[in-house]
Amino acid sequence: MEAAGKPLEQWQRDAVELMMSTRPDGKWCCYEYCEWVARQNGKGGLGEARALTGFLVLGEELIIWSAHEYKTAMEAFRRMRSLIRALGEVVSETLVDVDGVMVKISNTNGEEGFERLDNGQRIKFVARSKSSGRGFSGDVNVIDEAFAFTSDQQDALMPTLIARPNAQIIYLSSPPLTGDAGEVMYELKDRGERGGDDSLGYRDWGIEGDLEDRDKMNLDDHQLWAQANPALGLGRVTLETIQRLRKAMSAKNALGFAREVLGLWPRRLQGGGAINMADWAKLLDADSVRDGDIAVGVDIAPERDYAAIGMYGVRSDGIGHLQIVDYRPGTDWILSRLGEIRSALNPVVFVMGRAVFASLEADLEKAGFAKSVDVDQPKYGDLAVTSSLEMSAATGNMLDAVRQGSFRHKGQQELDSSAAGAKTKLTGDTLVWARKDSAADTCPLVAVSLARWGYESRAHLVRAAVYDVLESVW
Repeated sequence: MEAAGKPLEQWQRDAVELMMSTRPDGKWCCYEYCEWVARQNGKGGLGEARALTGFLVLGEELIIWSAHEYKTAMEAFRRMRSLIRALGEVVSETLVDVDGVMVKISNTNGEEGFERLDNGQRIKFVARSKSSGRGFSGDVNVIDEAFAFTSDQQDALMPTLIARPNAQIIYLSSPPLTGDAGEVMYELKDRGERGGDDSLGYRDWGIEGDLEDRDKMNLDDHQLWAQANPALGLGRVTLETIQRLRKAMSAKNALGFAREVLGLWPRRLQGGGAINMADWAKLLDADSVRDGDIAVGVDIAPERDYAAIGMYGVRSDGIGHLQIVDYRPGTDWILSRLGEIRSALNPVVFVMGRAVFASLEADLEKAGFAKSVDVDQPKYGDLAVTSSLEMSAATGNMLDAVRQGSFRHKGQQELDSSAAGAKTKLTGDTLVWARKDSAADTCPLVAVSLARWGYESRAHLVRAAVYDVLESVW
């Protein structure tokens, strides 16, 4: 790497030394090697050093570099192309002479990679699919963006390595995006932290704790910044850069900063919930926006350590849209935030359960929030307090809507985690979200469920009441 003008930093050299350590019989000590580190620290450099060594020195026949997205795989391909060109003499656009070894560059869409013309060794760059491992049998397999590497993809890859006498798998990633994804990463994490597996090399630079507990941590501690970012102060990552990121990523409880810069993992959520997360994933639309009126739902966690405000509306194509408007520790912020939403968006209704209403009743009254005088002719901004039957209806309607695919969400982590861990319980003949038995905080899911129920049950009545008033004027 130094010969290519990209010398490795000490932490990178340590990683490459670990992954290339051998047993007395010449086999790799690490059949699998994991490097979990925050973005932009240079984890790609580890894979590049390992791949180039196998390609130019060790005689490894096929090296496969895979990424979750095509654009990421192509970025890795372009970096490798620059390194190979820097190591040798460029003969043509597609040919480089590296110390007498002619290396062919393939730029063909879907066939990007490098080939040694003297012995046929190759490096291939691919975007992963469920079966992308089939048909390849790599001596070295670099799994970039391992947070998106699935069990199905792993099952497709592993059998292809049987015929390789000294294969190796390199996993590179920042933490999983949500607790219900990244199943392979979580299994590797369990194995690495448990120990006892000499075939697994494992390093995680992230700080200790769960992403959900970030409000209990001092995210401004510079020692934590240094712990999670091994490249800090070495040129690539500077203290000023992290300080700027801290300010820019302060929204939503610094969730993005905690995960992407400090390497905090979300708490794992494993199946068995009320919502099929495969169905939930199909409803993701990061660009989704509502068009017109909204309803707002409010909920507070049983321990009152967190609260959520959700909204629901309908898009221009007639499909529902829901999202979390705010999700923060404590409850003292709720009334001021509701006031801001009322002024800015004039919702058709604000909805909350009886327990939440009881705890906020005095403050709601002072802030001018009131229940409808006439439930058959509600007004914009009225307050609706759900009965047990209405709470059950909100729960059931949300479950139906997920199965029917009748809305879209924006992929917010707090809502994704809430949906992944949610369970239901029967209270008499009614089905409601189980607040205490769920594997995650249910209040984000409850908030959007109430918002959806409020919109479906109130929006037409509010609009009708406004229409009647206008009719009486004329």
